[in-house]
Amino acid sequence: MSAPLRVVVVGGGIGGITTAALLARGGAQVTLLERHDALGGRAGLWEHEGFRFDTGPSWYFMPEVFEHAFALLGRRIADHVDLVRLDPAYRLFPEPGAVPHLDPFDVVADPAANAATFDAIEPGAGDAITRYVEEAGDAYRMALDHFLYTTFDRPDRAISAEVVRRAGTLTQLLTTTLAQRIEQTVTHPVLRQALGYHAVFLGSSPYRVPALYTLMSHLDLGEGVYYPRGGMYTVIEALAKVAAEEGVDVRTGADVAAIEVDDAAPGLRHPRRTGRARGVRLADGTFLPADVVVSGADRHHTETALLAPAHADLPAERWDDKGPGISALLVMAGVRGALPELAHHSLFFTRDWPGNFEAILGAGRADRASALSVPEAASLYVSRTTATDADAAPPGHENLFVLVPFPADPAIGTRPGELDAHADRYLDQIGSWAGVPDLRSRVVVRKVVGPADLARDMSAWRGTALGMEHTLRQSALWRPGVASRHVPNLLHVGGGTVPGVGLPMCLIGAELVVKKLLGETSARPLPSPLRPGFLAAARPRGTWSLAAAEQARTA
Repeated sequence: MSAPLRVVVVGGGIGGITTAALLARGGAQVTLLERHDALGGRAGLWEHEGFRFDTGPSWYFMPEVFEHAFALLGRRIADHVDLVRLDPAYRLFPEPGAVPHLDPFDVVADPAANAATFDAIEPGAGDAITRYVEEAGDAYRMALDHFLYTTFDRPDRAISAEVVRRAGTLTQLLTTTLAQRIEQTVTHPVLRQALGYHAVFLGSSPYRVPALYTLMSHLDLGEGVYYPRGGMYTVIEALAKVAAEEGVDVRTGADVAAIEVDDAAPGLRHPRRTGRARGVRLADGTFLPADVVVSGADRHHTETALLAPAHADLPAERWDDKGPGISALLVMAGVRGALPELAHHSLFFTRDWPGNFEAILGAGRADRASALSVPEAASLYVSRTTATDADAAPPGHENLFVLVPFPADPAIGTRPGELDAHADRYLDQIGSWAGVPDLRSRVVVRKVVGPADLARDMSAWRGTALGMEHTLRQSALWRPGVASRHVPNLLHVGGGTVPGVGLPMCLIGAELVVKKLLGETSARPLPSPLRPGFLAAARPRGTWSLAAAEQARTA
């Protein structure tokens, strides 16, 4: 009987944890290494003086992806996470005075009520947005069925008769921007903002992402917005528990300094190979051997800091042509007294929507580095989880998580007091627009995070908040792939690879690692649950066949 496959997973974000759990279920001997003292990565938790804050993602989109990831592991997510549908889903705050006679308004769980709200703002917008959401649903299903669950090793396998039939629509969705598609739907500036704000969750702006991402409107306006009671970190805790049950050796406080690679000549199967990963070395000098290394660390950090240049697919000079997307100013504020003026999710939109994005992203690629600036008034997002979870703050208090899209430049905010001054200004903006003029004076606990913190704590490229933005050139098969071209037994998971950024995408990415090892090149999800020990069909030299993929499936 052959020894189990030794796998080292670098990084304990949601992608790393899920990958480790899946491979351990397959029979591998898996060690998960996390630099910090707690798992989660960007999806972290901060608790202080009775306040509880999720420090990263706060929107629970694509519930079926979460359900499927747990199902692969033989679990029901409902046994681990208590989901509640939010109503209202979110509240929109236009800049005061920008649009006469338009007050803040809610997007609710009832589509008919939303249509009536939209009609009251712009006659005919209710029907127009209803059609838009239906088309967004079609785009979502096409993406889910053909493009999200594939490694793109065989792009032809994503091309079905349906994709061919809809080639004209797909071409239009890829060659026009989200903003252009929205402009064809409604004319009111705030309704356009309501349909385009999702681009921030893709690390970009509606003026830069392809119109395919209309699919995001299917998620909030079609499926609704959910929240895991207890916070987003309960998902991380649940996956960590499952990983431990599957036998993963989880090591926190383990800082990986290098992925060590032995030189290897190219071969017929791997014509670009320069080496083979033999394990990882920690900052304290400890070496952990591995047959397979999976990096869930920031892709830029992996390629430029953990790998020698000779073995990197994307050495330092290759990153000059890539877009990091947005960073963020994060403010976690514990507030005395009630804040009914804010919903669980609230979005604040400035009148100069294009100018806001131009300030934080630059007018174009060539002048990106020189054109970035911090907006005086910002289009920003506020999460008040105490609207749903009273125990996220002490009695008589509320918690606020503020995300301000910010330039991806770790030099911004490093002068003493600079970040705090920005945080003060944005808290005052929220208070003024929402009708809470004393908001800042009621803050009793506060933590501020900026690009330099993200660069230091998350090894984030240029201090970006999410990873490289989802422009067309950095989406789907044009995004860096799951497997290293030069080191075949080095794989990647997380926001720096396919399918992209966000918790659902990272969960799918973990499954793509499994598919890569199994040699499964289809565009469909793996059937669930995966059979325990499914990696036992591994060949001695560490590659897998489609027959092994079939054996992984339940009869």
